[in-house]
Amino acid sequence: MSVLNSDDSEQLYADADPFGYRSRWYEQRKRAVLLAALPFPLVDRGWEFGCSNGELTAELGTRCTRLLATDLSHHAVKLASERVQQHPGITLQQANHPADWPTGQFDLIVFSEVGYYLDANAFERTVALFATSLAPQGCLVACHWRHPFEGAVRSAEQVHQALDQVLARDTLCRYEDADFLLQAWMAGPSIAQREQLR
Repeated sequence: MSVLNSDDSEQLYADADPFGYRSRWYEQRKRAVLLAALPFPLVDRGWEFGCSNGELTAELGTRCTRLLATDLSHHAVKLASERVQQHPGITLQQANHPADWPTGQFDLIVFSEVGYYLDANAFERTVALFATSLAPQGCLVACHWRHPFEGAVRSAEQVHQALDQVLARDTLCRYEDADFLLQAWMAGPSIAQREQLR
């Protein structure tokens, strides 16, 4: 269960862009850093956990043959569906994770700006399920705001430490600045090794 309940979430998305994903350079830059961190130009099956209004979803849709994008808020999913209607490979679903967990494994999982909202039990279960839902050569990317705010039950650093402990994969890359922390985990050879550069 999320400490941000479905009623709160629906109220939040009465504004079509409550976090400024469309309007703020900060958000545009953060998306660019996240997309640059992905280890492959294209993967078969991706999942965005917490798609919000679909700004990142639309860009991930160009990097995944099939992309599942989910959000707690029905209204957010509606906004995202309007944003990504030109991307036939994207499936959008309203879901309350970890109770509503997708089947199968994913080559890419994006867990951005949601890890601090899950209560302790839901967070622990979510992280454990990520470990089984990630394909053997798959990549999980997490990105979180580094400053305290009302409603956050853990910090960005705590979210990423938990992922680091449970995923049992190498850190592909880690980026941090004054405002956000981004980290990607993946098993197997590095990007340079895959392209026989070393």
